[in-house]
Amino acid sequence: MSALIAEDEIVHEVDLVWLEEISGLDYVRQSLDRLPTRRGKPAYHRDGRMVGYALLGPEAKPSRSSGTFRRRVFWLLPHDRDTVPDGLYATGAPAEAVDPRTLAPGSKGRKTERSEGGSVSSPL
Repeated sequence: MSALIAEDEIVHEVDLVWLEEISGLDYVRQSLDRLPTRRGKPAYHRDGRMVGYALLGPEAKPSRSSGTFRRRVFWLLPHDRDTVPDGLYATGAPAEAVDPRTLAPGSKGRKTERSEGGSVSSPL
């Protein structure tokens, strides 16, 4: 969940890769996933679709116990607002959701009025 992502967990990000145009998305869900590599498109094992992912720089170290890297993955579920505008998230947004326009490498992003179901994209 985005509320549980600390800035120090994503300091080694060097880029965010978007798999689709984010300008039409009010929010994306984000999570830190354990992945086998620093770079490249990760496998996706959730319902819905992956919208983007982070790339890590060479200074990112793998976990000593698992050998994996913690990387952010951005995704949406089938019942999210982009697919079902009048559904569960017609107003409000999931806890792990942030406005994709507020995301950058090493910055966890934030909710905005737009991500919460409004029309203006101002910080909450």
